[in-house]
Amino acid sequence: MVRSQELRAHLLKPLLRLLTHIKLTANHVTLFSLLIGLGFCSVWWHSPEWALLCLLLHVLLDGLDGPLARHQGKDSARGSFTDSMADQLVVTASMIALMVDQYVSVIAAGIYIFTYAMVVAFAMVRNALQRPYSWVARPRFVVYLWLALDQLILTPADYTNTFNYIVWICNALLVYKMATGFIAIRSSLK
Repeated sequence: MVRSQELRAHLLKPLLRLLTHIKLTANHVTLFSLLIGLGFCSVWWHSPEWALLCLLLHVLLDGLDGPLARHQGKDSARGSFTDSMADQLVVTASMIALMVDQYVSVIAAGIYIFTYAMVVAFAMVRNALQRPYSWVARPRFVVYLWLALDQLILTPADYTNTFNYIVWICNALLVYKMATGFIAIRSSLK
């Protein structure tokens, strides 16, 4: 993780300097990321392509707030928590929008939302207990990527609702991470 942070900081250095120069903070970037991510929900029914652009911008901005905070010497647990909650809101809201549109089954989406929230919560607790996950699953990127493939490349003749299958595969991974998180937290408690 440290290497990844260092690489991103190096690659983004000119942009980080510019954002610092114009007085943007990581909190501003997190807020923009949240608002654009939530924009997916209202745009989805009008234009899936523009909605996907909202998700792409959300992901790009989400990858910028941490490096900006570190660049400005203002990284903190509070900022990390805010970023995680903003991400979780977008994960939840986007899946609810897809569920309401009947693009994904209610059961698959419900399990995804619940287990994703639990894994994020357990990750925070494990970090506080100094027992972090050895690896972190990021199924939202798989879901977002598959949604883009589904909308922009695949045609209905190519598949039969593969998006539901992708969500179920992510659910299996999330259930595993949730179970291992629970076990690690429980074993840490007296």
